[in-house]
Amino acid sequence: MTRNLPIIPTIIVAGAIAVMIALGIWQLGRMDEKEALIAQAEQNLRMSSEVAYPRTEAELEQRLYRRTTILCASASGATTTAGTSARGEKGVAQRVTCALEDGTPVKVDLGYSRNPQPVAWGGGEVRGTIAPGGRVVAAEPVADLEPLATPDPRDLPNNHLAYAGQWFFFALTALVIYLLALRRRATRARDD
Repeated sequence: MTRNLPIIPTIIVAGAIAVMIALGIWQLGRMDEKEALIAQAEQNLRMSSEVAYPRTEAELEQRLYRRTTILCASASGATTTAGTSARGEKGVAQRVTCALEDGTPVKVDLGYSRNPQPVAWGGGEVRGTIAPGGRVVAAEPVADLEPLATPDPRDLPNNHLAYAGQWFFFALTALVIYLLALRRRATRARDD
């Protein structure tokens, strides 16, 4: 059978299987990184001291779920997005883009509402929690809104183990299909 082994298809299938296994291993590594990020975020959430709003991606990762106070020099782009109140009710989060004193734009979730119409708010001081993406979720709602649920690091998805399992399954499937194809080819060659 090794004499009749098709070289190019074997190289292609072996390469594909190697890539799938490598992707599965990479996903296992990402799982560990995400677990560390979630553990850091849970620790940050328990800290009571405030931090300055992060200016870089590295600072943002370190300060996720920490409390901060920003001064919104001006607010624009009022919009709504799906949100949950501090009491667990579903509705909308009223969101604006704030320009800080240095011009840095920051998305701020001002509070909870059932009314999907964006609120008018001109800016001011906002105390809240730094959430994924760098947005600030106000701890004390403004513009006569209700409080939003505090961001929770346990809501961060960590499905990398499932992704790794999928890649390993794809690799095994490719191997089985290729072996079945070789077996069928050998049967045909023997019958001819």
